[in-house]
Amino acid sequence: MHTNSVPTPALASTGRYDRAFAKAQELETAFLAAMLAHAGLGGAAGSFSGGSGEAQFASFLRHEQARLMASAGGIGLARTIFEAMVAKGTGDGD
Repeated sequence: MHTNSVPTPALASTGRYDRAFAKAQELETAFLAAMLAHAGLGGAAGSFSGGSGEAQFASFLRHEQARLMASAGGIGLARTIFEAMVAKGTGDGD
């Protein structure tokens, strides 16, 4: 997944790399969910929409779709964030 990065002392253990990459993916997921919302995905419209119930749960659908997009490679934002974290040696997620 992210094995081609050069380890730094602060991220020497694989568990820390995994946690750092997971945090980077969480950030990419949040970004993608916001972009999907601005694009109008999940917006209720028309007489056959789910009404207020659909509107209340649309954010959950967008977040899950964004999470799946990010876990499938996304737009590369998680990789960029992770590499920046490795470069600074701050990937413990604390």
